[in-house]
Amino acid sequence: MSLAPIPFNKPYLSGQELAYIQQALRNGKLSGNGWFTQQCQQFLEQRYGIRKALLTTSGTAALEMAALLLDIQPGDEVIVPTFTFTSTANAFVLRGAHIVFADSLPEHPNVDVAQLEPLITSRTRAIVVVHYAGVACDMAAVMALAARHNLFVIEDAAQAIDGYYQQRPLGSIGHLAAFSFHETKNVIAGEGGLLSINDARFQERAEIIWEKGTNRAAYFRGETARYQWVDVGSSYLASELNAAYLWAQLEKLGTIQAQRQRQWEQYYQALAPLAAANFFALPVVPAYALHNWHIFYLLCHTLEERTALIQHLSARNILAVFHYQTLHNSPFYMARHDGRTLPNAGYYADHLVRLPLFFELTFTDQQRVVKAIQEFYASAASNS
Repeated sequence: MSLAPIPFNKPYLSGQELAYIQQALRNGKLSGNGWFTQQCQQFLEQRYGIRKALLTTSGTAALEMAALLLDIQPGDEVIVPTFTFTSTANAFVLRGAHIVFADSLPEHPNVDVAQLEPLITSRTRAIVVVHYAGVACDMAAVMALAARHNLFVIEDAAQAIDGYYQQRPLGSIGHLAAFSFHETKNVIAGEGGLLSINDARFQERAEIIWEKGTNRAAYFRGETARYQWVDVGSSYLASELNAAYLWAQLEKLGTIQAQRQRQWEQYYQALAPLAAANFFALPVVPAYALHNWHIFYLLCHTLEERTALIQHLSARNILAVFHYQTLHNSPFYMARHDGRTLPNAGYYADHLVRLPLFFELTFTDQQRVVKAIQEFYASAASNS
């Protein structure tokens, strides 16, 4: 008799999602920027010190809005980590930007800030940083570098809700930031995201871009006599149904985070003896970061070992997965890349494996995952 599957992820229901969706239906406004949208935005602004928060259809949409706000033009250069999801770069490619890819740190998948300055040219407009696994990049160094060269900083905080850099909330430090509420994130809306505007220069125009290039939001607040098309934009607003689901999650943010912390620390403590014996490496969290327990991963010694471990877990009905492949080596961008090797990012692409981590993952489930990993390395040691 096979054991019940342990998925990599399972969307969480706090208990109020359906009631709030029904309330949105009763309110008679489903298209966005209604009561639930405003509740979510105000909550995030107040909790994280964001100047202006705009709920979007996805984290990808928030990044696309950032590219429009920076008025990225063909030929502009944007520095982006190569170890990230396609949206991080694609939002700027859509505006005609040339992406200059940066390598990861030796000890963490985040971008190596010390390697960024040589990448800056007269055409560089912005630096995008990704807080991988909800662990902060060295934001003081990034912001100082940007200030020296008069560049903008965009935080791709898709994974980083409730993460901190030296007690400052992630997503509140760069000029702009993007969050994701995709079903794999700590708090979810099914699909959804948020643009965080931390520079007053962008606040008014961001709302116009968000509303398809119109001053619709200002018109409905009575701030302008006419509702007109005044700029470029697109349909970036999230539905009230998504916002209602998200509001139920945000109300339980503390509960969700406490559970994820317990689960993350349980994995770390249980697997530390094998890591100490050099079977694999565990995640590193820099002293300046308070992470949000979004991902728990192992770093295997080789690609072959990782493949075998994933297969071993799959055979026991446990779904573990690798993560990003480097964007500079992708079929789309390889011919556009400048030829630099980015070895640290390549290491994470070939060695990192993510373990199941979601709210309803039980202690017993985690013990089963840990036991399967122990068996795999015990077998490997006996065969070596």
